[in-house]
Amino acid sequence: MFHKNIKLVLAALLFATAIWQFTENNIGNGIFLLLLIGIPIFLYFKNEYILMAFFKLRKQDFEGAKVWLNKIKNPEGALVRKQQGYFNYLHGLMIAQTNLNQAEKYFKKAIELGLSLDMDLAVAKLNLAGIAMSRRRKIEATNLINEVSKLDKQNMLKDQITMMKQQLKKI
Repeated sequence: MFHKNIKLVLAALLFATAIWQFTENNIGNGIFLLLLIGIPIFLYFKNEYILMAFFKLRKQDFEGAKVWLNKIKNPEGALVRKQQGYFNYLHGLMIAQTNLNQAEKYFKKAIELGLSLDMDLAVAKLNLAGIAMSRRRKIEATNLINEVSKLDKQNMLKDQITMMKQQLKKI
């Protein structure tokens, strides 16, 4: 993994080389280099290790996802703010099976740092609501569930929301 600043420097060098190729009348090389600039720019906004962890999670391979996330040594320095949010979000999803205290910290930090998609934010808040319910914090859980229902525009979490609301009535 390259540091985020190295990716920007690489993109700038590719751009300068593309301009040089255009001035030398090597139009094809210049166009190719301009297209090649897209790779470091894409990887600046979407970290490659986080993408690989998402692919592993999609296959329900939690250990493989943990391996990819552990390759990120310094998330504060190597990742932009949204990537740090997803780093914490993924850690929270993996740890939620075993340690609710740590999972709650990771989910809160992910929400604080920000997540790009409303669905990811809704899942993080839904997990926090479940943790709050397990600790008998009914008001906090109710507020989080209401926020989740506002964020869930495609009604993908409708069943989980109704199930949690029924469980809240029992508390």
